[in-house]
Amino acid sequence: MIVTIVNVHVKEQHIDEFIRATVTNHEASVKEAGNLRFDVVQHAADPTQFVLYEAYESEETAAAHKHTPHYLEWKEKVADWMAKPREGVRYNAIKP
Repeated sequence: MIVTIVNVHVKEQHIDEFIRATVTNHEASVKEAGNLRFDVVQHAADPTQFVLYEAYESEETAAAHKHTPHYLEWKEKVADWMAKPREGVRYNAIKP
C-alpha cells in the first residue's frame, strides 16, 4: 500500500471553494481502481490548513490517480487558492 499525505495551506478567502472542489475530487477518487482511502481533513484550530490522506494499492494505481480528469481539474482549479504550494509526502504503509 502506498500512502501520500498532502499538506495544503489555503488562502482564507478561498476555504469554502477549496472544500467544495476537494470534496468533488474525493468523491471521484474513492471510485478509482486501486484506491483504498482518500480522506480530506481540516485543522481544528486553523481552518486554512488541510491534509489529504491518499492510500492506493500500488505505485501504479497511485500514479494513475495523477492522470485522472477529476484530479487534473482539481489541481488547476485550486492552484491560485493556495497560500503556498501543496506538499505531498509519499509513505510505504506497514500496517494495515
